[in-house]
Amino acid sequence: MSLIKVKTTRRTSFVNITHLVKEEVRKSGVKSGLCLIYVPHTTCALFINEGADPDVIKDIAYMLEKLIPWDDRNYAHAEGNSAAHIRSSIIGNSRIVPIEGGELMLGTWESIFLAEFDGPRERKVIIKTMPC
Repeated sequence: MSLIKVKTTRRTSFVNITHLVKEEVRKSGVKSGLCLIYVPHTTCALFINEGADPDVIKDIAYMLEKLIPWDDRNYAHAEGNSAAHIRSSIIGNSRIVPIEGGELMLGTWESIFLAEFDGPRERKVIIKTMPC
């Protein structure tokens, strides 16, 4: 198991962590198996999507703000970050990616992103590689 730390710079930001995960897979020595990526936080998430065109991430951020606005007077959570909790719950806090030949089996344009919804903060990402 590995632990990496990711610093975010804004309330909502998306950080491409693919290179960090690939490095941990390489260090693990697993040639065929699974890679579990998990964030132990309630206001950030993980997702896999296109990493080649930054407009894709901009569109995701735009639509999340439209669907789950930050400021809504009807939120009951007293801490004021309900939108972050909702976004995180919908997207999810873990992903599993197959490993073959010592490499993550991501699609051509796929990247792994940490989605920050309550930053800026330093986030932990747990990476567990399992041979199978």
